[in-house]
Amino acid sequence: MADYTTITYRDELLPDESVKRSYNDGTTEWRQRLPAGLVEWQDTRGLSGTDELLGDGVVKRTTSDGTVSYGKEQGYGRTAWVNGATRVLTVNETSLGGRAVNMLATIGAAGLLGAVLWPPTELNLAEEEALREARRQQSSGDSGSGGDTRSNCSWDNDNEAGDGDFG
Repeated sequence: MADYTTITYRDELLPDESVKRSYNDGTTEWRQRLPAGLVEWQDTRGLSGTDELLGDGVVKRTTSDGTVSYGKEQGYGRTAWVNGATRVLTVNETSLGGRAVNMLATIGAAGLLGAVLWPPTELNLAEEEALREARRQQSSGDSGSGGDTRSNCSWDNDNEAGDGDFG
């Protein structure tokens, strides 16, 4: 038996380039891309904050009250989140990878995806900066032009796997 909860969601790109994210637990979240690689969000529970893709698939979520938690992108539209003792695996049903996960689960072959790799429960400032630097290095190596050339409003291929939860 899994020691975590799985929550699925669907994304809808809105005309203003923001995203409406609807979770199967009834929560809705609105996401807007900001400069410098941040995503600002607010939800129907009255929470708000920012998400930042640090590097190595680690996502830092900071809420407006200063609470920090971390996620780790797993590929196939999956992200593992740890907040205290709570573990959640989110699955993007609108991505190709997320649909593949659902298909594998339906036929009883979800184990082919491998073990869930959990994010750290906390990072210090130096560890966060090391992950940011690794991301900058990866981005400059990928673009061939010494920097990340993606538009700030694009929700496509937001991470190295191209099928993650960050956007």
